[in-house]
Amino acid sequence: MFVRGADGGKQLQQTREVGLHKPNSMKGLEDLGRVRLSENFFFRDFLHSEIADFYRIPNIPDDPDLAIEAGRHLCEELLEPLQRTFGRLHIRSGYRCAEVNAFGNRNNLNCSTNAATAADHIWDRRDADGCIGATACVVVPWLVDRYRGEGDWQKMAWWIHDHLPYASLCFFPKLWAFNIQWHERPARRIMSYVAPRGVLTKRGMANHEGDHAEFYAGFPPPAGC
Repeated sequence: MFVRGADGGKQLQQTREVGLHKPNSMKGLEDLGRVRLSENFFFRDFLHSEIADFYRIPNIPDDPDLAIEAGRHLCEELLEPLQRTFGRLHIRSGYRCAEVNAFGNRNNLNCSTNAATAADHIWDRRDADGCIGATACVVVPWLVDRYRGEGDWQKMAWWIHDHLPYASLCFFPKLWAFNIQWHERPARRIMSYVAPRGVLTKRGMANHEGDHAEFYAGFPPPAGC
């Protein structure tokens, strides 16, 4: 729920769920979907999966507590600032359970191995280093409506790089959708399957540090700044 802060502003009061079990009923899944991850996002927003729907594999976390913890970081630190600044986000995909991801990997449905996807789309599994993380694939209609030139996706990439604590970004051709990841050990790496393809920046590259405002002239500052 919302409470008034000392400055009179509206703040989200989080209730940290503990000891949640994997839902084994429709009602349990309904309750999980109602878990609020941030001011504007609920767990249900991230449960849709075309793979799960078409092949009838329940997309349900084995460890809801871990999925909620990682998802809240993703929503509070990355998705909320994006939505405040650019307007409503379109969530293409979010949470993916291990069973759904493994099926997608075996059947060449654009899913990496479970080991590679842990702390990524599989929010409720730690990676090989024991870290947690969460990824969502989003479309920013504001960007799609205003910029259509080849390579214009880089404007959003550099804006995020300069303003948000992302772990990794990966851009795709259709609607310039991109994976945005929160991770407790952020790599700060941007790559793309859109021209120019490959790695835009990563630690150690000459373009990684400093200000990149020249690449996104005309973009709004982060809302609230």
